[in-house]
Amino acid sequence: MAEVSPARIVADADVLAADLLCAGAARAALDHVRRHSWVQLVASDALLSDAQAVIADVADPDLAGDWRERIEGEREPIDHPEGDHPALASAYRGGAAHVLSYEEALGSAATGMALQEHMQVSVRTPDAFAALFDAESLYELVADGEYPGPDRDPRDHSNS
Repeated sequence: MAEVSPARIVADADVLAADLLCAGAARAALDHVRRHSWVQLVASDALLSDAQAVIADVADPDLAGDWRERIEGEREPIDHPEGDHPALASAYRGGAAHVLSYEEALGSAATGMALQEHMQVSVRTPDAFAALFDAESLYELVADGEYPGPDRDPRDHSNS
């Protein structure tokens, strides 16, 4: 397990698909990640494969393939044992302090208490994460110096 950092984020497959296919909370949450080079999206190959399958099923296989090619350069790859929950395993192995998911069971109080026995992680819906995200306070925790503000355009995928 990597050292946990509040600047390392995992987005579950449902959130990754919603980010691509819908304007809304998922995109707002992940735009916070994309706006700051010091905030990392952590994801295993299994997690990306799950999201790619959702995108292919809901939208189009070609779009899903193009998305996968782009997201490969935006994420920090993490390995985990086959059969593990891709988002939770990515957070555990990648030292992510946050998991964004629409899966109600992951966000339940009982699941949160069970997870705390094994890892320091917060599971939130994208809208809750986006509402609570404070880049300046987070920067003070993970970097030296004064918060410089966003340093990337969240819509420019060439800056990953």
